[in-house]
Amino acid sequence: MKLINAVAGIALAFTFATPALADATVKVDLWDKGGDMDMSAHMGLGMNADMSMATMGITVDQASVPAGKVTFDVTNVSKEAEHEMIVAPIADMNVVLPYNADENRVDEDASGDLGEVSELEPGQGGSLTLSLKPGLYILYCNIPGHYMAGMWTTIEVK
Repeated sequence: MKLINAVAGIALAFTFATPALADATVKVDLWDKGGDMDMSAHMGLGMNADMSMATMGITVDQASVPAGKVTFDVTNVSKEAEHEMIVAPIADMNVVLPYNADENRVDEDASGDLGEVSELEPGQGGSLTLSLKPGLYILYCNIPGHYMAGMWTTIEVK
């Protein structure tokens, strides 16, 4: 009987001590339409683009999460292209990220990059865990041409 009570006490203590109850996990898919994609469109954040014309994108399973430890489980669902995911804070949806046209990519240092899941080959996955405060964040791919092809989304942390 003492053993049963001890096991039950340990299980109860573990239940209340587990930090996973406060964590959020966001499933992220990196996608593209394949083939010869037009990446000349200017579909970056704040550019008033018709996102239905995007040839690449990032899809998340939830648009908002609670503040705290957030894990991004990222999968490159493309059949052909390498992609990555970078997280940066933004003030609002009208922000235009600092863009280096010569490199055809966002200036990560100037954008406030908080972390990334680096280059993933088709079918590969990775994860990133960050402690996020309330605010708006952009998830984007910064492989040359991908961001301007529409490969970004936002997530709100409350």
